[in-house]
Order: sequence, then structure tokens, then C-alpha cells
Amino acid sequence: FLNFGLALDYGGVCHLRFDDTNPEKESQEYVDSIIESVKWLGFDWGKHLYFASNYFDTMYACAETLIQSGHAYVDSLSADEMRTYRGTLTEAGKDSPHRSRSVEENLDLFRKMRAGEFADGAHVLRAKIDMASPNINLRDPAIYRIKRAHHHNTGDTWCIYPMYTYAHPIEDAIEHITHSICTLEFEDPRPFYDWLLDKLADGGFFTRPLPQQIEFARLNLTYVVLSKRKLIQLVEEKHVSGWDDPRLPTLVGARRRGYTPEGFRRFTDRIGVSKSDGWIDYSVFEECQRDVLNDSAHRRIAVLDPVKLVIDNYPEGQSEDCFAPNHPQQPDLGKRVVPFSKELWIEREDFEETPPKGYFRLFPGNTVRLRYGYVVLCTGCDKDADGAITAVHCDYLPDTKSGTPGADSVKVKGNIHWVSAAHAYEAEVRLYDRLFKTAQPGAESGEFLDDINADSVRVIRAQLEPALKDAAAEDRFQFERHGYFIADRVESQPGAPVFNRTVTLKDSWAKTDN
Repeated sequence: FLNFGLALDYGGVCHLRFDDTNPEKESQEYVDSIIESVKWLGFDWGKHLYFASNYFDTMYACAETLIQSGHAYVDSLSADEMRTYRGTLTEAGKDSPHRSRSVEENLDLFRKMRAGEFADGAHVLRAKIDMASPNINLRDPAIYRIKRAHHHNTGDTWCIYPMYTYAHPIEDAIEHITHSICTLEFEDPRPFYDWLLDKLADGGFFTRPLPQQIEFARLNLTYVVLSKRKLIQLVEEKHVSGWDDPRLPTLVGARRRGYTPEGFRRFTDRIGVSKSDGWIDYSVFEECQRDVLNDSAHRRIAVLDPVKLVIDNYPEGQSEDCFAPNHPQQPDLGKRVVPFSKELWIEREDFEETPPKGYFRLFPGNTVRLRYGYVVLCTGCDKDADGAITAVHCDYLPDTKSGTPGADSVKVKGNIHWVSAAHAYEAEVRLYDRLFKTAQPGAESGEFLDDINADSVRVIRAQLEPALKDAAAEDRFQFERHGYFIADRVESQPGAPVFNRTVTLKDSWAKTDN
């Protein structure tokens, strides 16, 4: 949203580029998923789709130019030796014994590296800058390494690959990027970005003005982990069902959860952008999603913990239509039919045989309104041998149907939702919650897996109003009283949708957070 949003705000163009410089960590699966997700967010890059690997020839030519101008050399130290020579944040590094190789020797070695004449790790190409620099990023950083690995885009054409810090500025210059927007971890390497482009401009590769790198603070969100390493661990160790698990902070997971692109836009607009690190509470993100879904989601009735309500004085075998608005604040969306019959499903919590003080729902002798239907008088309940309630009984008042002149003739304090047992659609519903139970997973124990929320998903069988049976994959609804839900895009079938809870109606974590 920052990159594409800046381009939109200032009449610019945002490029979609894959920095596929490490063949072992790239795959076509990632490419396809990213493209689909960015499109889902609503962004369009037009013809500006690029791959770093398409520039490998140019990057190689740039490396030879740096060697010829005395600004790069082939080093044969081992990785451990290089680490020792590099020094520390408080001690200057030392020149490698190979730093003084001639231009001719360096060119010869580098070309042999490309030809595959050396084993992986035998040599690296390094920029020749300043081993005593207080910025450790300028102590002759490696810019090419030998790595025999199949690349998803270039196949086995190359056995040497550029380092990302070397490839990134070259990619920007090739594409005539003016503003290269990066997170704060790229601030320290920025002098190398500028050094490299300046030397390549001197060598005639690029013209000035050169791209400018600008850093901002990355998003730090409570109750999630955004580290790729940790996300990979969650997936590979099967703590979640996959990259699109609705509990994961991935775009494919967010889409399957039911979060909306509009909610993401509202969130990014609300939090803004900063140069300093800070934490954003997850409730801010959830509230942005609620705001969007409250405006857009059609209302439906779902009973998540059903118990039977029997209307004893309602005619056997009879049913009738009740009418419920698709959206109470948007009358132009019309109403839908909700069938009513002798036996209904209600929430188990809507009946108490011995009610606590202030309880206004069903209990023996009390009257409540069946939302969109009739007022009913509770007469008792049935129990099994263990004392568990198996059915609630009531009588209805025939002249009190919602929408009729007698609807207000009886005043009640309770109002409960229901679905007709004869018409209900029984479906699987997944009640998703936050994957972690602490704001900063692993902060206390040092192991983020210790803080996984054991109740982050609960799978139930629910009774839904019949209109929900026709829901298509990714249709979103507000289940009255329960929250916002989406028909799962992976497991829903025509005529048999499965629903995922996106977010509750209110912040259920507020008391915990305080």
C-alpha cells in the first residue's frame, strides 16, 4: 500500500519486481502467489513486471567493469576467515591477502568462476572500498558467490549469483527508479547502494541523476510474527495448515480469513508511515476490518451452539415466511425470507432454567421476541438422564408477528435469534482467533512457539438460515450477534459452503490487553 499508494498519490508508476537473486529460496509458487495477492489488494502494475534474474547479464558486465576500474577483486578466503578479517563494530577490519591481486588476475578468476571451474565457496567477488570504514557494510562486501543451484527463471545457465545488496541498486538503475522505498534495515547498507551506482555511472553504465533509496519503519504488529523464518517454521512444522491458514499474517491467509483489501487500505491510512520503529496493536487492524465489513456485509442468522425450541401451540406441519433486512442501515438492499415453523434452533445460552439477575432471555414464565417472528412465552424444558437440556418449550402469541399491527402489543425485554429446524442448513463453521496469546510472542520465554494460542481455531457444526446454503466462495456475511464470516475459498462447494469467522463483532481481547 505504501509503494503503490505513493505512485498513485504523485502520478508515478510502481513496479512489481521479484528480487530472485538466491536460487535456493525462490520458486514459481511464490511468484504466482505474490502476483495473485497484489492483484487481490487492487493494484495494477501494467507492463511493469520485472525479475532480477533477467538482468544477470548486465550485472555480470557491471562486475567486470568494477574489476577493470580497480573497484572489485576475487577473494579466496573461507567464510570464517572473511568474518575474522572483517573486524567488529568497534574494531577496524584487515585487508585480505588477496586484495592486491592484479586486474588481469581478478578478471581471469572471475571468468573461471562463471565458467564453473571452481567449487562452491572457493572464491567470492568483493567490492574494494575500505576495510577500516566505521560502517561495516563498506568493508569490502561480497557481490558475487559461486552457487550451483537450479533457478526457477534462468535454469542452470548460471553457477554464480549476485548478492542482493549488489543486485538491488543495479535493478533500480536499469528500471529508472527514482524513489526506492525500503525498510529501516536497509539504512546502514545505503552508502554501498550509493557507492556502487556512483562507480557504475563513472564507468558509463548509468546516467545521473541516479535512483535514491528512502527508508521507513517496517510494520510491527502485536500478536503476530512477521519474520519469514518464523512463518516458514510454523508451516513446515505443521503448527498451521499451510501458507493460507486463516490465522497466518500472510496475504493468502488474510484473504481466506475474510479480511478485505478495503480494510487493509483503511488500516494503512490510519497508522501512516514513520521513520522510527513502533508497535501497532492488532485491535487497530481488526477494528478497520470491522468498519468495512459492517458497511458491506449482508446480515444472516446462524445458531452456533444449537438447542431445540419447540412451540407447542404452533400448528404441526405448518410454516410461514418472516422477513429480515439484508442490511439494517441500507434498506435499498431489501429483505429476505426467513422460514418459521413449529421447531426452531436457538442458542443454548439463550435459555436458563434458573436465570441470574438481569437475564432477559428464555426462562420458565418469561416472554421474549423471536427476532423477525413472534413473541413467545417459555413454559419449560426437557432434560436427558444426566440433566442436560435437550429441548426448550414455549407457546407463541399469534397476534405479535414482527411487521404486523400487533407486533408492539406485548412489551418484552429479550430478543433472540433462531432458525427453523425444518429449513436450516447444517454447516461446518471455523471460529478463528489470534494465533498467539501474547502481544509479543516469545518475548518472555525466548521461544515464540510457547505462546501459540491453543484456542486459535474451533471447528463446530452450526445451524444456519437456508439462504446461506447458496453462498458462493468468498461471500461475506455478518452472522447476527456472532461476528463476520466468509465462505471458505478452498473447501466450500456449490450448495455446501464452509464458513470461517473473520472477526468478532467486538474486541474480545480488550480486557485481556488491559
